[in-house]
Amino acid sequence: MMTSSMLYYANLPLSMPRMLRVRASNTNDNVPIKKMGMSDEECEAAIVAGNIPEAPPAPPKPAAPAGTPVVPSLSLSRRPRRNRRSPSLRAAFQETSLSPANLVYPLFIHEGEEDTPIGAMPGCYRLGWRHGLVEEVSKARDVGVNSIVLFPKVPDALKTSTGDEAYNENGLVPRTIRLLKDKYPDLIIYTDVALDPYSSDGHDGIVREDGVIMNDETVHQLCKQAVAQARAGADVVSPSDMMDGRVGAIREALDAEGFQHVSIMSYTAKYASSFYGPFREALDSNPRFGDKKTYQMNPANYREALIETHEDESEGADILLVKPGLPYLDIIRLLRDNSPLPIAAYQVSGEYSMIKAGGVLKMIDEERVMMESLMCLRRAGADIILTYFALQAARCLCGEKR
Repeated sequence: MMTSSMLYYANLPLSMPRMLRVRASNTNDNVPIKKMGMSDEECEAAIVAGNIPEAPPAPPKPAAPAGTPVVPSLSLSRRPRRNRRSPSLRAAFQETSLSPANLVYPLFIHEGEEDTPIGAMPGCYRLGWRHGLVEEVSKARDVGVNSIVLFPKVPDALKTSTGDEAYNENGLVPRTIRLLKDKYPDLIIYTDVALDPYSSDGHDGIVREDGVIMNDETVHQLCKQAVAQARAGADVVSPSDMMDGRVGAIREALDAEGFQHVSIMSYTAKYASSFYGPFREALDSNPRFGDKKTYQMNPANYREALIETHEDESEGADILLVKPGLPYLDIIRLLRDNSPLPIAAYQVSGEYSMIKAGGVLKMIDEERVMMESLMCLRRAGADIILTYFALQAARCLCGEKR
């Protein structure tokens, strides 16, 4: 027995093309194509009978502008642009991703109650450890950034030539860690292990009277500092001092005190860079004399980073860091290709401030350059990025997802 739909097809005039016209919905509305009420079998029978529904025509080939030369097509077996011709294809084949989970937010803290703006770093503040800091961490967590690293502005009266305040268990950093862990138990807290914020000389280590930075004596102090931070609840201690042998000594000290679970992120390839200026203003930690070239690496050196990498790996580092970031993409890739450990990159204060300044002067699109710079660090091989843009970038990423 023929259904009403099949009778409709059978009774079409012979002069009419045996094709059911299906009109596409107007591009200005979302009205769906009306269904005919046919079963799958009826649709297939109609096709077999030659009654082919009509689909919209293929789009016309776009016209070239007047004056375009007519040339034969190049005989190319591969045209890489094919995989870049639409946003959907570009997204499908994107090799590198960036998410808030890749970001670690460096935060400056001080003993005061008010948040003090840092002139050389627009948008950054010395945060009051009990108020402004807690609010800033909450904002970061709201957009998926759950890792921070603390940098203290220590009162001058507490600074000494041996940096003893660094391991005061009731000092600014340990107090802050305890406060944050009480408020946000799952927050990942990285700490800085170095003497420069606590040193009256402004150096990362103890300075001998002839100006030499004392290595082993400094490492002794750093071990006590790392243990004090771990006892307060730090998840990752991060020696940034560049003393020889400090990773192994800190690992041994942590383990001896029962902190086997605390990780070490070593500043493996930290260069004696001119990009650190704004940071030193933020902490008032400029060297009182000389420079840091006897312990930080020469910016001209590449292979030397492998020496530091092998030493830190053998001493028990859990994460290897390169600092600065964008000018040292080759070093990030070098470590990525030569170590199975996670690689961190520090997009330092000078990098941040240049992008901010360029944006203010309308020389660049700040947001686009910010996101591109972070993606480049990821592409070079960084698993995590320490960046003052963490909150701003995470907000952009969340906006993209919405």
